[in-house]
Amino acid sequence: MALDDDAAVREQIAYYRARAPEYDQEYAEREDMRELRPVFDGLPIVGDVLELACGTGQWTAPLAARARSLTAVDAAPETLAIARERVAPAEVEFVCADLFGWRPARRYDTVFFAFWLSHVPPSHLPGFWQTVADALAPGGKAVFLDNGPGEAAIEEVLAGEGVPAVRRRLADGSEHRVVKVFHEPDQLVRDLAGWGWSGDVRAVGSNFIAGTAEPVA
Repeated sequence: MALDDDAAVREQIAYYRARAPEYDQEYAEREDMRELRPVFDGLPIVGDVLELACGTGQWTAPLAARARSLTAVDAAPETLAIARERVAPAEVEFVCADLFGWRPARRYDTVFFAFWLSHVPPSHLPGFWQTVADALAPGGKAVFLDNGPGEAAIEEVLAGEGVPAVRRRLADGSEHRVVKVFHEPDQLVRDLAGWGWSGDVRAVGSNFIAGTAEPVA
């Protein structure tokens, strides 16, 4: 059965809950993932920071070292448990919530998300960016890292789904469909402009993108 947007989101959350014990393997095994750290270090991350889809905290710990305060949100309690252990004793406020229903209770100077934008169904993108705008204090910026078009060559891209998706397999042999949109930098900048943002997005190596964006006043 082809995925619709809501089913895609539910299946994606279930996948990441099941994947929690394996989540960090990719960071350990892929050299190009480790090469993203200098890129991260050069991003404008300041002040009070909100991290969306924090996963197991791979980026939460270095964010905590740069932030005045840090709030980290994820829909999977299993990955949040790992993130809490990873960042201790840093003071981080963790929130377990589905980002498509969650709304920020306060505003932040920086909203950061890594490998999340590509998991947002296209129909949800305008609403997602509105949530990010609502979370930003005046003068604040959204900052992100993600997979780019080159990553499609090493994914099992699915055809005939109602939502752009790939198939992922876990160590137990289970198969899962996951939303995956491989954003091309120039097109993403144009899309952001249509949603009321000024964006700067660049390719990083063959498989990644890095970007900053701020709402247009």
